[in-house]
Amino acid sequence: MKFTPQVIAAFIATSAAAFTGAAQAAALDQFKSFVAGTKSAKGDFTQQQTGKSRSGKAAPVSSGTFVFARPGKFIWTYQKPYEQLLQADGDTLYVYDKDLNQVTTRKLGNALGSSPAAILFGSNDLEKNFTLSEAGERDGAEWLTAVPKTKDTTFEQIGIGLKGGVPVAMELKDQFGQVSVLKFTNFQRNPALSAQQFTFAMPKGADVVSQ
Repeated sequence: MKFTPQVIAAFIATSAAAFTGAAQAAALDQFKSFVAGTKSAKGDFTQQQTGKSRSGKAAPVSSGTFVFARPGKFIWTYQKPYEQLLQADGDTLYVYDKDLNQVTTRKLGNALGSSPAAILFGSNDLEKNFTLSEAGERDGAEWLTAVPKTKDTTFEQIGIGLKGGVPVAMELKDQFGQVSVLKFTNFQRNPALSAQQFTFAMPKGADVVSQ
């Protein structure tokens, strides 16, 4: 299953860690410490839509790697089952589909504002764009719900599971009731990253579409 650039750009998500306080601290406290203390991170992810496809089969699991530096710089790489790259340099988002050899570009502008991307890649002023609330304990993690304040967004709400100050999962519920689940592993908090690392290298011969 492939994700369109429009859908991917809406829910770009990744993970990082900020260990503060007790492991069982309330999700909101853990999350605020994470946002304040994590300027960059890298690690691995898996992603899957819940429920079954029209064929009756379970949705395939996508996996890959991520790296980010606040605000607005990230590299989100799908490795399986299809290769696809999402990269932002703080100004422009590039979505590269290897099979099509096509690059879709768009200005970040305020697009991160109420998207899941803002939670992990954006500025620290999250409560300007989201209503945050506790969502209890589940699967060994403390959960937080983030509801966008603007209606001009693909997602109705975003669930964030934290354990020991670490975001370990995100659940993204869209306007049609579908839920995408992201799980994060092998992250490194605040690794040394070069400024050039987020500069996009245009693939040879790629078609470029601007949106």
